[in-house]
Amino acid sequence: MSEQPRAQGLLTVGDGQTIFWEEWGAPDGVSALYLHGGPGGGLRKSGYRKCFDLARTRVIGFDQRGCGSSRPHASDPAVALDTNTTQHLISDIEALREDRGVERWIINGVSWGSTLALAYAQTHPERVVALVLLAVTSTHRREVDWITEDVGAIFPEAWDRLAKHAEDAGIGYIRGQGRLVEAYARLMNSSDGQVLDAASREWALWEDTHVSIGAGAFARDPRWDDDRYRIAFARLVTHYWVHDAFLTPPLLDRMDRLRGIPGWLIHGRRDVSGPVITAWELHRRWPGSKLIIDEGDEHDGASMVEHWGEANRQLVASALGRR
Repeated sequence: MSEQPRAQGLLTVGDGQTIFWEEWGAPDGVSALYLHGGPGGGLRKSGYRKCFDLARTRVIGFDQRGCGSSRPHASDPAVALDTNTTQHLISDIEALREDRGVERWIINGVSWGSTLALAYAQTHPERVVALVLLAVTSTHRREVDWITEDVGAIFPEAWDRLAKHAEDAGIGYIRGQGRLVEAYARLMNSSDGQVLDAASREWALWEDTHVSIGAGAFARDPRWDDDRYRIAFARLVTHYWVHDAFLTPPLLDRMDRLRGIPGWLIHGRRDVSGPVITAWELHRRWPGSKLIIDEGDEHDGASMVEHWGEANRQLVASALGRR
């Protein structure tokens, strides 16, 4: 398998934003789009391509606004986030689709990417062949409060450290009298580089902690060593979470827009930071969906990735059969 994309480039999408995109696989294959997690996770090392049969699929991925190789980069505190919303990302996807000459595509989304995939499909159902969602989220306020507040009942010492940093920062946060995610959003909007660095390190530690129970042990993610990556990630996550992903009404209340579109919902039973109830509720409201609960996996384990690849194989075969 080639280690280099077949094509790549930069696309100007407005608002002073330029997004990086890359393309893998067969130019005449079934088109598929990959939406990364985060917000702010970026494409990283393009490992997502391994979940597609590149001999039959044309796979496109891109770095969402503010992260990866897209510009401007959210690690710069001077970069405002007011034009970084779910609606702006949906517009970017449409601009990319038109630029690459795609009529319809299979949308793949992982974690936050599954929220964005659902939001795009609900806005442009006529452009969607099918959806494949892994580690399913809708970024509903209930989910945000769970991952930033309630799961602290499982990791009380780690959550206490996260909350104490916000309390000691002098921004008026007092635990029990406000949402912790709002406090960190304020910290990550500071123009002081030292404030950004310290808050982003605490946020990164919490990220590693709340996914550790399913994995069996705490492990530090080496991506956090990259200051630009860590600060952009923390800025973007808190920005989207504090605004309920800019989705009104919530995705769950708009599932009728996906009528007739097939979908795979793949979720790990042991995903403590993102309980399976969201995938279950989406499945109940989406007659065309198939729910796979992996009993042994957590947020993005190897077994779930196997289901991910199988979903794309079946959907691509079905699409080719209709040509």
